[in-house]
Amino acid sequence: MKRRTVYGLGLGLGALLGIPAALRLSPWPGALLIKQLFNHGDAQTLARLAPHVPDDVRHLADLAYGSHADEHLDIYLPAAAPQPLPTVVWVHGGGWVAGSRKAVSHWLRILASAGYATVAVGYSTSRRDARYPTPLRQVNQALGWLHEQADSLGLDTHRLVLGGSSAGAQISAQLALMGSSAGYARRLGMAPHPLLQQLRGLVLLSGAFDLAGVGRNWFVDSLLWAYTGKRDFRNDARLQLMAITPNVNAKLPPCFVTSGNADPLEPQARALDQRLRSLGVDVDSLFFAPGHQPRLLHEYQFNLDSAEGQLSQQRLLAFLARVCA
Repeated sequence: MKRRTVYGLGLGLGALLGIPAALRLSPWPGALLIKQLFNHGDAQTLARLAPHVPDDVRHLADLAYGSHADEHLDIYLPAAAPQPLPTVVWVHGGGWVAGSRKAVSHWLRILASAGYATVAVGYSTSRRDARYPTPLRQVNQALGWLHEQADSLGLDTHRLVLGGSSAGAQISAQLALMGSSAGYARRLGMAPHPLLQQLRGLVLLSGAFDLAGVGRNWFVDSLLWAYTGKRDFRNDARLQLMAITPNVNAKLPPCFVTSGNADPLEPQARALDQRLRSLGVDVDSLFFAPGHQPRLLHEYQFNLDSAEGQLSQQRLLAFLARVCA
């Protein structure tokens, strides 16, 4: 189930279940419905990717990088590749309220088979006790743990790429901004791990890059109220820091940016691409004409049965080979 389909189903189901009325009191009725829909979509993505998963990839499972139950990660390593390996650290999507590191396991196995160590970082999805900027702190902490354990795990953290899809792309981009701008990090009130200052690349698939500019409906309102903890999140000063495009700078690492032509977030990806290029950032982007058929939905990149999904994968692998050389 594509997430734009989830979006449409969510709006319809929410109306039937009275979610817009319930949202006046709490974001959680809507957020929990969205979480169930997203989790169902993740299961379908795993099933679709299963035939593409190679056999020659090792899995280091459930490694704790912190003390919280959510603070675990998985590492995928090509069985025969010489170590240390260039490393791709991946932040899963799910609208900040859903998703898991397990949901990207098949895709990261496929990526690892091309000669990379791939890391799926678990983080706390929005709950009453885990709101923004908790995911930023957790992924930042995970990077520190990976750096400390790099030799024993066979990771080359001098050739490190950070990336994510959907909400994970937004989180990854914020972390890259922390590493490239001391002023931005101070405004966030966080100290970036030094690895964020030496990223080889940043991969952004189907991301949300201007949260201040998203539409008004119960779906979006549920997600951002749950994530920020603020009912009036549009007037929360932190929303300006969460917006990626207005805060980018020329010191960002090379970026790979792509989004489907039927993704509601695609205009934000195009705007980010243009802004990065205007600053002289090294950008490799993949977009499709408005009339392109078939219409490419949110996270089209994970459909490797499609020509467009295969093209995105080929372009991504070429990008990784270039920046990790």
